[in-house]
Amino acid sequence: MEHFFRHDYGRLVSMLARRTGVRHIELVEDAVQSALMAALTSWTEQALPDEPGAWLYKVAYTKLIQDLRAKATRLKILEKAAGDLSAGACDPVSPFFADEIRDDMLRMLFVCCDEAIPWESRLVLALKTLCGFSTGEIALRLFTSEANVHKRLGRARERLRQAPPELDTPPLETLRNRLPGVYGVLYLLFNEGYLSAHAEQAIRRELCDEAIRLATLLAEHPVGAVPESFALLALMHLHMARLGSRTDSMGGLLLLEEQDRSLWDREKIRIGVSWLEKSASGDVFSRFHAEAGIAAEHCFSPSCQQTRWREIADLYSMLERIAPSPLHTLNRAVAVAEWQGPRAGLAVLEGLAPPAWLSGSYLWDAVLGDLHRRAGHLEIARQHRERALCSAPTDAVRELLRRRLESLE
Repeated sequence: MEHFFRHDYGRLVSMLARRTGVRHIELVEDAVQSALMAALTSWTEQALPDEPGAWLYKVAYTKLIQDLRAKATRLKILEKAAGDLSAGACDPVSPFFADEIRDDMLRMLFVCCDEAIPWESRLVLALKTLCGFSTGEIALRLFTSEANVHKRLGRARERLRQAPPELDTPPLETLRNRLPGVYGVLYLLFNEGYLSAHAEQAIRRELCDEAIRLATLLAEHPVGAVPESFALLALMHLHMARLGSRTDSMGGLLLLEEQDRSLWDREKIRIGVSWLEKSASGDVFSRFHAEAGIAAEHCFSPSCQQTRWREIADLYSMLERIAPSPLHTLNRAVAVAEWQGPRAGLAVLEGLAPPAWLSGSYLWDAVLGDLHRRAGHLEIARQHRERALCSAPTDAVRELLRRRLESLE
């Protein structure tokens, strides 16, 4: 039920917002949530409808029309929306032009990435409205607090309230300017599926599938058919290839060296490599090219010990130059440690003062705890281990860290 609701939430919001205009996004979200709550009651007491998606659409649309009718200033919108219910639950067929985006969710992503909305607020709006993320999940992914997530969401919705009544696809030039924001949302959507902040699900394949679906639509559209989109798709497919081996029979996470590489999906690897080859056209080298290159190195390595860690370290160095971040430095330190030993990895981090959002994250303490453990600095390693275990976001991550650092005992 939860999987179905999360999958349909963004689709329903996108379809209804396209009819009534994004300025009514809060009414749209309320209507969709009411429909989901009604389904919980109705579907529990009665048989599941033949077409659950159509049922949800009708209930949400009816609630939305009722709310709009309560506001006399929205008569024009009502006139435009009149008769939609009689046409059934399906989206009516309409002609599309060369510069239109055919998928409602992808269209809405571009709307959420309006340049007038601050960057952080765009991400929050898209993840909350279209991807159904909770404020806690968003806070974890953006290394911020839930209070800040609420503030950013409020600013974004205020901007949408000032938008034109119709949700038309912006012109091509505007779409191109919004591509970085769309990439950011799709990247975070995939990452939440690959390593979830959900308390009971370490991996959420449906989010990865949705991110790939939207990224494919983007790559097939004239504005998105560029090397950076192809590299992002390569990265997603190469990671998806390893998804089936990342958990054990009980759903617990496995370390890279514990994974059964025979379970890796060779077809997904082939697709990922084909997108990576396509991304090599032109003279653009983005962060997604570097990350896809790292993912490819892992996919082609016969074992963890035989991985070309030097090449991975070099790719992280390139990534640091393209998109500077202490997270990339942290990952380079891990690769260098595998290549040249833990002391060399610690040397990479020497003098690095992590920002507050990273120093308070389990990632920082987990890496330092592991490197100091391997270097023989057991007391320092123990301190970092305890902090990492305390700040781990889920039980699955906490258990993974405990196994990785268990030799401290």
